[in-house]
Amino acid sequence: VQLQASGGGLVQPGGSLRLSCTASGGTLGYSAIGWFRQAPGKEREAVICINNADAVITYVESVKGRFTISRDTAKNTVYLQMSSLTPEDTASYHCARRTGMCSRDRIAFLSRSQGTQVTVSS
Repeated sequence: VQLQASGGGLVQPGGSLRLSCTASGGTLGYSAIGWFRQAPGKEREAVICINNADAVITYVESVKGRFTISRDTAKNTVYLQMSSLTPEDTASYHCARRTGMCSRDRIAFLSRSQGTQVTVSS
């Protein structure tokens, strides 16, 4: 299964973006999909994950209430809806897939997408 992340861009503080993680060559159903991000000079971090039962885990305290993750099985896509964006959300975001449950360790994931850049700036 190959993953493609899209939807990044430049947005002003307080704005919103929706990232998409679309699979080809297989289904995202029954998979856990995690979103990760890495800002320049910082370590990669797990942001949020949806597991095979569509339960959600948010790993970054500062995005709780602002970021939501959802799955559209018909479109074989997982979305990351980001709102009230701040400059601290600026990073390259990518999605990753594993079977079953979520993990905050990206090494535990089978495959990953390329990154999509999110820049929050006025």
